[in-house]
Amino acid sequence: MKRYIVVAALVGIAAWQIYVRMSNTATQKAGPRGRVAVAVETAAVQKSTVRDIGIFTGTLYPRSQFVVAPKVAGRLEKLHVKMADRVKKGQVIAEIESEEYLQQLDQAKAELEVARANLADVKSALEIASKELERVKTLRQKRIASESELDASAAQFAAQEAKHKVALAQVAQKDAALKASQVRLSYTEIRASWEEGDSERIVGERFVDEGAMLAANTPIVSVLDISVLTGVIHVIEKDYPKMRIGRNAEIHTDAYPGQAFSGRVARIAPLVKEMTRTARVELEIINSDGLLKPGMFIRAQIEFSVFENATVVPVDALTKRGGRPGVFIADRENLKARFSPAEIGLTDQGLLQILSPEIVGEVVTLGHHLLEDGSTIILAEKDPGARKPGPAPGEKGPAGSKP
Repeated sequence: MKRYIVVAALVGIAAWQIYVRMSNTATQKAGPRGRVAVAVETAAVQKSTVRDIGIFTGTLYPRSQFVVAPKVAGRLEKLHVKMADRVKKGQVIAEIESEEYLQQLDQAKAELEVARANLADVKSALEIASKELERVKTLRQKRIASESELDASAAQFAAQEAKHKVALAQVAQKDAALKASQVRLSYTEIRASWEEGDSERIVGERFVDEGAMLAANTPIVSVLDISVLTGVIHVIEKDYPKMRIGRNAEIHTDAYPGQAFSGRVARIAPLVKEMTRTARVELEIINSDGLLKPGMFIRAQIEFSVFENATVVPVDALTKRGGRPGVFIADRENLKARFSPAEIGLTDQGLLQILSPEIVGEVVTLGHHLLEDGSTIILAEKDPGARKPGPAPGEKGPAGSKP
């Protein structure tokens, strides 16, 4: 039992000696208030240009896209284009078998001729009836013809006049049917037609092959305008007020790494969708060299504002004390760190804008989590890599020098 007591006493004495040594060491390194000095890294406060840049992701779409389809049914006899072919405005894309429509056209022509012949016959009969009525009227004035004869001639004239109107209407009807047959025949030549611009466009997809039986409005090919592309992005509510028509955008895509394309904000949706809390924004991108294609994934950088000669510090310098953001300013002469609450602005490429107050000197970028206002700091030398010149390893020094 006595042995255990002696061992415990020896352990207590050793622990007390270790505590006293550590206390003396900490006291030697502590500042005036007894705080331990903290080794920190610092960076200079700078003046620089800061840009507010929004980065968004989206998808490319053609400026216009439509499907070429026949207006009439029939067998696809010829298809003149393939995928990626260039087409001009009004160019014939495909042809539908036209024999049936030619026959309908011939029939319409024949029916029109019959109607015109009938009109000529009725017109002749009308002229005879008109002369007969005039003759009976003259005889009636001379009291040679009776009243009943005059009435019969007038009735005959009215009947022939009605037949003449009917014949005129039949001719007009058959003429319209002929024109309809001509239009249907023209539909057997399927053309690529659009209203805006006369520049060439490109075939995006081909849906059928020659020989296929097509119903009206069956898709044949799609035609795209990719000389100008539309980049669709979606912006959150925070960035929505910053969007302006005409703002420049820098477009990047994984297909061409390191290459930037120019665009501009063309349209801004007047609403924010409730489900996603985002608004659709369309960018107009000139694609004169044709490198960009619809469907590509893009990243768009839009510059909202620029602040020149702004006060900036590294982002790593930002910290909080008492719930207030700020930075520790390093006093190199007195080896102290002073906490300065700050109003924070933009962040750009690792630099943080300080709006207020105006600060100068150096700020702590590493070790500030151990600091309090007025803490003693240990600063690294500004040029820690510098050393006195001397012989390189393996070389002999000057005469008389020791190795």
